[in-house]
Amino acid sequence: MTSYHFVGIKGSGMSPLAQILHDMNHHVQGSDIDKHFFTQVPLEEREIQILPFSRDNIKPGMTVIAGNAYPDEHEEIDEARKQGLEVIRYHKFLGDFMKRYISIGVSGAHGKTSTTGLLAHVMQGGDRTSFLIGDGTGKGMEDSKYFVFEACEYRRHFLSYSPDYMIMTNIDFDHPDYFADVDDVFSAFQEMAMQVNKGIIACGDDEQLQKMQANVPVLFYGFDEDNDFQARNIVTTPEGTTFDVQVRNEFYATFTIPMFGDHTIMNALSVIALCHYEGFDTEVVQEQLKTFTGVKRRFTEKKVQKQILIDDYAHHPTEIRATLDSASKKYPGREIVAIFQPHTFTRTQTFLNDFADCLNKADQVYLCDIFGSARENHGKLTINDLQEKIDGAILLGAEDPSLLSKHKEAVLIFMGAGDIQKFQQSYENWLLAKS
Repeated sequence: MTSYHFVGIKGSGMSPLAQILHDMNHHVQGSDIDKHFFTQVPLEEREIQILPFSRDNIKPGMTVIAGNAYPDEHEEIDEARKQGLEVIRYHKFLGDFMKRYISIGVSGAHGKTSTTGLLAHVMQGGDRTSFLIGDGTGKGMEDSKYFVFEACEYRRHFLSYSPDYMIMTNIDFDHPDYFADVDDVFSAFQEMAMQVNKGIIACGDDEQLQKMQANVPVLFYGFDEDNDFQARNIVTTPEGTTFDVQVRNEFYATFTIPMFGDHTIMNALSVIALCHYEGFDTEVVQEQLKTFTGVKRRFTEKKVQKQILIDDYAHHPTEIRATLDSASKKYPGREIVAIFQPHTFTRTQTFLNDFADCLNKADQVYLCDIFGSARENHGKLTINDLQEKIDGAILLGAEDPSLLSKHKEAVLIFMGAGDIQKFQQSYENWLLAKS
């Protein structure tokens, strides 16, 4: 049994990796800042120790896994090296770890967390599957046949991996603090494609992915007729979405998902294509798709009095459009209220007009102050610059949640990648105190 110490254990990739190793009967502990993150909940449920940063956490015989947010000069990393211990960066460790299994990565500018969660859920119904999802969820089985993981393109981190398969959901310009433009993003995905060992499942409706070259078979999925896997005859009901799948223009099967919006069909289609390629039983795939309950912070719903409250990670214009589309399809006729917290100053500046355009599709918009990051906590623009571009947008502070109560039977969507949850919690607490 190996003893692992995680530097930055609450990270969205670090937490599930720690869970996986714990499930495989290794000793696991970690350290992080003293602030609550939803990613720490499954660690606490497994009784994995979370410590404040300190040199004293580093003991002889440990293997130290370091999160990428922490430099080599960090006190724990420095102490580990002084003791002669092995220090492995997260992505290097994960790249080596997955070689034990048939590995399936999920990448893309949008939709990768939801797709990874859906893929893991479906594949568990067919064979032994361990998984790492970017919502902080992980599960490890020593005798797994498959390993499903989320592969993030930021800073080209996913180039540490050489998976057997890769699902690519889309290519879009994001992370403007690192990537120069969409061509720069494409170059990262193109390089990733050349590292895949068995096959790529790619969205054929995405113009960028159509240009991609690879040394392995590429299966395209989407709505367009020239895709290998195509969704047709889409029907939406209060329970979800049903659609037929054509494989190279021949009817394959009908599937139902308890979700709404075109992007959810696309996510499911990529999973169906992968499972078809790997020979999974069609009925198993159909049944597993019906029982998927979603991943954390992706259209997570709660009914409070007569309102529907939705927590969603959407922080890019494309994702906001998809979330609003899902809400309008699931709750036709209801008022849609967007409560949005921009994430990072560079992203807000780069997509200022795009944010305004997609948010204007909501019936009412509330804006929270821009959430910075460890890399940039200030900028020249303010939330007022975005407010000026959105019709009737209102600024919302966590200390004044009562503004939302006037939307009596509305769908309230709290969107952002920062700490938007505190605004929802503040509102829920206010409602509880008033009841």
